Amino acid sequence: MENFNSLNLEKTLMDSIAVINFKTPTPIQAQAIPVALEGKDILGTAQTGTGKTAAFGIPLINFLLKTQKDTALVMTPTRELATQVMQTMTSLIGRGNIRTALLIGGDSMQKQLRQMQRNPRLIVGTPGRINDHLKRRTLRLQKTTFLVLDESDRMLDMGFTPQINQVLETVPEKHQTLLFSATLANNIVRLAERYLRNPVRISVGSTSTPIDKIKQETLHVKDGDKYNQLIKEIYNRQGAILIFVKTRRNAEKMVKRLKYDDHDADAIHGNLRQNKRDKVIKAFRNGNFRILVGTDVASRGLDIPAIKHVINFDLPQLPEDFIHRIGRTARAGAEGSALSFIGNDDRGKWNAIQRLIDPNSRQYKNNRDHKRNRGEKSFDRRRRRVSERFSNRKSFSKFRRDDRRGSFEERRENNRHSSKFRRDDKRGSFEEKRNNNRHASKFKRNDNKKTFDKTSEAPGRSFGFKKKFRNSKKKVFNKFSKKSW
Repeated sequence: MENFNSLNLEKTLMDSIAVINFKTPTPIQAQAIPVALEGKDILGTAQTGTGKTAAFGIPLINFLLKTQKDTALVMTPTRELATQVMQTMTSLIGRGNIRTALLIGGDSMQKQLRQMQRNPRLIVGTPGRINDHLKRRTLRLQKTTFLVLDESDRMLDMGFTPQINQVLETVPEKHQTLLFSATLANNIVRLAERYLRNPVRISVGSTSTPIDKIKQETLHVKDGDKYNQLIKEIYNRQGAILIFVKTRRNAEKMVKRLKYDDHDADAIHGNLRQNKRDKVIKAFRNGNFRILVGTDVASRGLDIPAIKHVINFDLPQLPEDFIHRIGRTARAGAEGSALSFIGNDDRGKWNAIQRLIDPNSRQYKNNRDHKRNRGEKSFDRRRRRVSERFSNRKSFSKFRRDDRRGSFEERRENNRHSSKFRRDDKRGSFEEKRNNNRHASKFKRNDNKKTFDKTSEAPGRSFGFKKKFRNSKKKVFNKFSKKSW
């Protein structure tokens, strides 16, 4: 497929494509769109920023323009991605009469209910909020015959497996499913095997390697010097910058510090309300400020062509998130750079990222070979010791059996004699104990009599203490009872 004119699309859709100025399809679009137009299921993987939204958006809108009755559902992991998918879909619809609804968390439920009352034919949303509407029965999927799961790996990583299963079990049996993912993990394969019907496998490029047009840089820094190095890098770079940190608190602290140093910056993270997040992204896209500080919530879904630089101030916890982070730059064929700060405690994370990007790297291959050789030598030594031990055991096994038999007979005879003496000892000790107990009980009775007589004649310390304690108790009670309540 060289251009969109050869696809025999609906005229309204072709007009929208011309307005958007889509001329040459990307590799993922060239492979996925013709297959989707045939009504087949797709299991597609591609790098971020390669045009996956249009790859499923064009056949989806063409389907809705043809059927006039059926509905379509698009599920995304984050609110930002859902919002941007809806923007692309609205552009593709153009003058077409297709009602839409955006169902995302953090947005007004009343607003979404008003949208659902209009009977939308295209619904874009996140799994959590979609399931909320299913429980409320404000969303019905009986006519949903076109389903798209975008960034499926991220949805599964975020724990949306039950919600996805609920949706896939609710839609009609006859439906078309397009599953797109940045990576092809085992859970994605299992999901596809369970719900997709003879899917066409489409893969464009390596999903674990960054885009070629991204210039990657690393900077080894001390933890106490990271911010000063960041300021130097900001001064040395031109264009919009996206900085990634670990937590929302770190993002807010960094924004305050950058503003104190006369840098225009704002933050985006998961704790922001949806309207605030939309305002921040819109202002950043319009160039109202230069620096955006975000957590991993911004690693997926942000489609801002103006981002020239991505700085990993903190490395991600998962190596796969590194690919998605730096994929925020060099969008749609543009060039960009990615800088990663590596502290003293980040060596393990960075090594894991490098292994993901290039598993056949000479450095890690040599390390693995060295470990394997070292392990083989130690294994040989252990094997020799075990064989020697085993041979010795073999030679002396006969004598050991004989020794065991003899020792068993001896132990049995000794036990017989010892048991006899034990019975006699028990009897003797019992008689002695009984006699001793008789004498002891007699002495105890006499002692008790003596102590009783002594206490009757002259009270001991214990009796005097008890009397004193009773008197003090009475005084405390009288004092306490006088208090007014």
